Amino acid sequence: MRYLSNTVSLRFDAGGCTGCGSCLEVCPHNVFARQGQRVALAARDNCMECGACALNCPTGAIQVKAGVGCAYAIIRGILTGSEPSCDCSPPAGPTASPCC
Repeated sequence: MRYLSNTVSLRFDAGGCTGCGSCLEVCPHNVFARQGQRVALAARDNCMECGACALNCPTGAIQVKAGVGCAYAIIRGILTGSEPSCDCSPPAGPTASPCC
């Protein structure tokens, strides 16, 4: 799946990447690809801004404003009058639904 071009907040510092591959394991949209001993940004516009890559990057080479592109976060932000936030904590009630 590809989202709008050049709108994602994802930032990748290739120089800070150690090639551990954590981002490859957690990204559901193949935004990253292995290139030899390193990882490269392969399909930036495929990013849904869930933030899993940044949370799992041990060197901080990945930054993303998680939840910006998440439909759940956007709708929740509109309904509550707050900034979109992809809060992936466990559901608070029986009808609550996590977004990721």
